Amino acid sequence: MTTVDVAAHLRTMRAQVPLVQCITNTVVQQFSANVLLAAGASPAMLDHEADAAQFARIADGILVNFGTATSHQLLAADAATAAAAESGTPWVLDPVSYGGVAHRTVHIRRLADSGPTCIRGNASEIAALAGAGA
Repeated sequence: MTTVDVAAHLRTMRAQVPLVQCITNTVVQQFSANVLLAAGASPAMLDHEADAAQFARIADGILVNFGTATSHQLLAADAATAAAAESGTPWVLDPVSYGGVAHRTVHIRRLADSGPTCIRGNASEIAALAGAGA
C-alpha cells in the first residue's frame, strides 16, 4: 500500500495556485469555486464555446461537469478537452446522469473515451461507464 502525503500535496498546490477552468453545472458552480479557492486554486467559470479552447490552453486544469449542461457548455467541453489533449492539460470528467438519457450518455461516453485524467462520479455513474448497467 502506498502512503500519500496529502498535506504536502496541498502545500505544493497552494504554492503554485493552479488556474482551473470550470465547465460545470449551475447547481454546484459556486460550491466548486469555493472548494477550489479554499484548496488554494484559482477557479475560472469559463464555459462558453467561443472562449473554451483558448482558455484551456492557459489553464492548469479543467473540470467538466454535465449536471445542467447547456448546448454552449457541451460545445465548450468539446473544445476545452480537445485543447487539453493538444497541450497536455489535465482534466476531470464528472459524468452526471450518465446512462440516464441517450444524448447525454453519447456525449459523455465520447469524452470519457478521449482520455480524461480523472473521472469523478457517483457509484451508478462509474458502474454505467464501466458497462455494468445504467
